[in-house]
Amino acid sequence: MASRRDAKKDIEFVLAEIISDTLNVMHLHKGKKEEELLNLLEYLIDTRDELICRLSHIPGKDNPAQVKLFFNKLYLDLEKCADEAMERLSEIVKSIQ
Repeated sequence: MASRRDAKKDIEFVLAEIISDTLNVMHLHKGKKEEELLNLLEYLIDTRDELICRLSHIPGKDNPAQVKLFFNKLYLDLEKCADEAMERLSEIVKSIQ
C-alpha cells in the first residue's frame, strides 16, 4: 500500500515535470500561444493542490480496504491529469510549429 509521503512525492514529481516542460515551451516560443500555456500551468497547479489536499484527508484510516481504494483512485486521477496535460501541451506545440 502506498504511503502518504510516497504519494506526495509522486504527485510532485509527475506534475513538476509537466510544469517544467510547459515553461520550456513558453521560453522557447515567446509570445506564441502564451495564454493557452498559462491556462495549462494554472490547471496543473490547481490539480496538484487538489490532489495534495485530498491526500491530507484520507477517509476510513482504520479500514485498509477503504484506504487502498482511496490511493488507487488518487493515482488514477493523477495519471488522467498527466495524460490530459501532456495531450494539451502536445497540441499546443504542434500548432506553434
